[in-house]
Amino acid sequence: MEINLIQGQFSAAETAALIEQMLQIKITFHENKISVFSSEEEIKFRETKIKRLQEELASFRKQMHQQEGSFHLEAVCNIEKS
Repeated sequence: MEINLIQGQFSAAETAALIEQMLQIKITFHENKISVFSSEEEIKFRETKIKRLQEELASFRKQMHQQEGSFHLEAVCNIEKS
C-alpha cells in the first residue's frame, strides 16, 4: 500500500513548516514511547533516535533560512507487511 502524503509546489516558508511539523511528529512519537515500563535498552534506542531527529531538524532549519523561492515536495509512505 502506498499513501501520498505530500505532493506539490510550496514556498520556502510552507516547505519549512511542513518538514518541521513532520519531524516534530516523529520526535513526539518516540518521546511518548518511553515509559516507566521501558527497558534501559529501549530508552537508549529512543533517545538516540530523538537526538538524531533533533539534529536533522536543526540542520534543516539552518539550511532553509538561507533559501528563497518555491520547492517541489514529494513524500510517499510505502507500507508493506514484514
